[in-house]
Amino acid sequence: GTYPLPEAQVDRFMLKVVIDYPEWDEERRILDDWAKTEGLPEASPVVTTEQILAARKVVNSIYVDDKVKDYIVNLVCATRDPEKYKIPAKDLIDLGASPRATIFLTLAAKSHAFIHGRGYVTPQDVKSIAMDVLRHRVHISYEAEAQEKSSEDVVQLMLDHLPVP
Repeated sequence: GTYPLPEAQVDRFMLKVVIDYPEWDEERRILDDWAKTEGLPEASPVVTTEQILAARKVVNSIYVDDKVKDYIVNLVCATRDPEKYKIPAKDLIDLGASPRATIFLTLAAKSHAFIHGRGYVTPQDVKSIAMDVLRHRVHISYEAEAQEKSSEDVVQLMLDHLPVP
């Protein structure tokens, strides 16, 4: 069988991306594509190791303004002490995000900026990727469960209430 990972191990995953089932027409295309192949399709590399390392270097060099850094730190800290940021979530959070979330949120925002062809991070980059970085790091309370709130609801509350620079 499988067992849920402890919080410390879950925190090591940079993102928790939720992927829905494909739409009917997409699933039909998957079936048609699968039916066309005999056996497994031939796998071939699409990029070299050097290209991956070069892209990582570019992502790491993307500029993050101090105001955006402050926004990232505020967002993560708000999961630990929402009252300090005037966010009505005190009774909804059992355990907030760790400092690792700050690092991963910054790296993910840099990656988002890179994908969108920018050499700098915007607050929107942070907001766009925050749910994927934080949803598995914010542990909700029994009170939140009683109110049928999810960790996504709590993260969204942070994003909705925290001032954006």
